[in-house]
Amino acid sequence: MAASLTSVFAAICAFCLLSLASAVDFNYPAVFNFGDSNSDTGDLVAAGIGEPLLPPNGQTYFSRPAGRFCDGRLIIDFLMDAVDMPPLNAYLDSIGAPIFHKGCNFAAAGSTILPATANSISPFSFGVQVAQFFKFKDRVLQLLAKGKKFKKYIPQADYFSRGLYMFDIGQNDLAGAFYYKTEDQVIASIPTILLEFENGLKKLYEQGARSFWIHNTGPLGCLAQNIAFFAKDPSKLDEIGCVSSHNQAAKLFNLQLHALCTKLRGVFADATITYIDVFSIKFNLIANYSRYGFENKITACCGYGGPPLNYDSRISCGQTKVLDGVLVTAKACDDATEYVNWDGIHYTEAANHHVSSQILTGKFADPPFTDKMPFAPTLKF
Repeated sequence: MAASLTSVFAAICAFCLLSLASAVDFNYPAVFNFGDSNSDTGDLVAAGIGEPLLPPNGQTYFSRPAGRFCDGRLIIDFLMDAVDMPPLNAYLDSIGAPIFHKGCNFAAAGSTILPATANSISPFSFGVQVAQFFKFKDRVLQLLAKGKKFKKYIPQADYFSRGLYMFDIGQNDLAGAFYYKTEDQVIASIPTILLEFENGLKKLYEQGARSFWIHNTGPLGCLAQNIAFFAKDPSKLDEIGCVSSHNQAAKLFNLQLHALCTKLRGVFADATITYIDVFSIKFNLIANYSRYGFENKITACCGYGGPPLNYDSRISCGQTKVLDGVLVTAKACDDATEYVNWDGIHYTEAANHHVSSQILTGKFADPPFTDKMPFAPTLKF
């Protein structure tokens, strides 16, 4: 009887997936991504900025550091894989004759929407990334005009109008501002941040972009980095152990970002704009981590200091340094699949897989997925 029910259930699931797939348009020939470390596949590392990524970064999937601040794949890697497209190569990673036929990734770790300052980790703010895209597009069109020699390495001309433009940026604008602004000041700066974002989107639209896929920002207050610095007073934490002020700012940012997406649907009359509520997915994961098979919701897998955070801002994952007169190494945990957080700032591959699978349900999208859904409803892990 149990086997029979299992067979019926499997048949129903297969039918549902086939029905969904048949109603979906998978015809995006390329993806162009803009963002920060949540989707950086090697840009900042290729630029030679900051400290190098060391093992054990990348160990779970790539067996080596692969330009990602993670033990393996990012959300964008899983989404690309779901639609049978190759991982996006970083714009600045020129070694090894990278292939950009299916798109290009302009995201760089540490990037902000607002223009970079002298204290910024990354000089590649959103405006710079958009400018890099225009340079990339111009160069591609020049090469295409020379004949078919470069055809397999670069997008076709119509890919720029038919491609999907993805965005996951804004986290660093908020998180960085808390170090020198009050909560009220951070919240007051949100309209300025989003005006800069809107200007960039308009420039892309004017250059032919028509399909926009926009992630909101995650629960900043649940990152060990922010808990360590801003929650020395336990009263600053909410009921699940996250910094209340940071999550409140993220929620208000997301409300205004959502409103901007709604507004732009009227301005960009012939465009599709999909807003993805990543915050809800990640917050639910952290609040109910054990339900999803994780054993640690906030503790960093790769870090130094031990529980409850295993995070020390003086030393990054994989580094060896003298701290307080003792030579120490920020090592990885034995099993990263038990952890939501990788290094105190970024998520593990296992957590990214969970977030991606939830995105693909369509429940966290506005508008909900219809025939415009750009990704297949399956993931390989």
